[in-house]
Amino acid sequence: MSKTLILYQYYRPDDVVSARQLTGLGEGLAAKGWEVETWPCNRSCHHEEQNYSLKPEKVDGVLIRRVWRPAFNQHRFLGRVLNAAWVEIAWLFRALFTKSPDTVVIGTDPIFTVWLVPFFKLCWPRTKIAHWCFDLYPEYAVAEGLVAENGFVVRVLKKLLRGAYCKCDVVVDLGLCMRKKLENYPIHKNATLTPWALEEPASPLPFAASERKDLFGDSALCLLYSGNLSHPHEFERTVALARKMRNTASLVYSARGKRVEALKAFLTQEDTNIHFVPFASPDKLMDRLSAPDVQVVSLKSFYTGVAVPSKFFGALAVGRPILFEGDEASAIAGWIRQYGLGWVLTGKNGDEVAADMTAFSLDNRRKQELFKHCHETYQKVFSKKAVLDGWESELKKLLAP
Repeated sequence: MSKTLILYQYYRPDDVVSARQLTGLGEGLAAKGWEVETWPCNRSCHHEEQNYSLKPEKVDGVLIRRVWRPAFNQHRFLGRVLNAAWVEIAWLFRALFTKSPDTVVIGTDPIFTVWLVPFFKLCWPRTKIAHWCFDLYPEYAVAEGLVAENGFVVRVLKKLLRGAYCKCDVVVDLGLCMRKKLENYPIHKNATLTPWALEEPASPLPFAASERKDLFGDSALCLLYSGNLSHPHEFERTVALARKMRNTASLVYSARGKRVEALKAFLTQEDTNIHFVPFASPDKLMDRLSAPDVQVVSLKSFYTGVAVPSKFFGALAVGRPILFEGDEASAIAGWIRQYGLGWVLTGKNGDEVAADMTAFSLDNRRKQELFKHCHETYQKVFSKKAVLDGWESELKKLLAP
């Protein structure tokens, strides 16, 4: 039986999305017969005062051995840096006294965890190491405007990262646009394995009639943006499209984040078909996601390749097409066009998209066929099963003679 070690700061029962993904990976590999161990910290991501037991425990086939960490505030810059340094040093110290696993999967929380790879290679020369890039640093910080792209700090960080990336046996990205960003580093082997949706219905969800009525009234075309609306997200082109379709479409934002107020200020009194609603409670989330005809996803060009919105996968999982406002070179735009999963809204095709979506709104058969197609594509390409199969395949390739 091959042993794999998963290194990520958070794990079950923490409900942060990335922790649930790494938990799914660990439990999925264990179900396939792998011996799996993980070393998360003993703190909750959003509630630092909450402690998890340091006593080793085996849950769903995964041995959880937590490391103690002070209750620094993860949502402040200094606290996040201190947390990262503490956990990474704890992992290095533990590695000195731990028998080498066959493989190690390293995530991106704490930030710059990939720096540990050369040290693990010294401790465990025969161990194969895979790095799963959920986001890229310092590229994400550059996109946020926190540091200058060609500044001294970024140049130093990238130089250190080159030495770390070249020691990885495989670097797993989230799509072609992220892979292009990673071409700046000396990577020996790439693979693409995306996150999956946290809820995976067995078939396309039918409309939740009551929720649909409450959100959209009698609109012929119902568009929903559900999730965070913050620095990485756009809204201008989607609003412009809704204005073109004022008599046909209703656009609802179930959003929170730093750009919600900017969006509200951007609207006028004539935008009567654009509305805001609070977040749905967890027990009502599936009703919310199944209410629209189309789900809206957005990403600013600056963030292309450094992050992939998880709502893309959640929409496909329930069987809804995507209206994507973002860079045509992004992985999401490529997948939409490759598999026929909806519309890519650029700065030049607003009239064309409006005409096609209007025709779509009037064709119930086309709606149902597209719902089914999106769900089937998700199951084949992006589902948890498909991604876990991909992970097992990549790890087995690393261990092959």
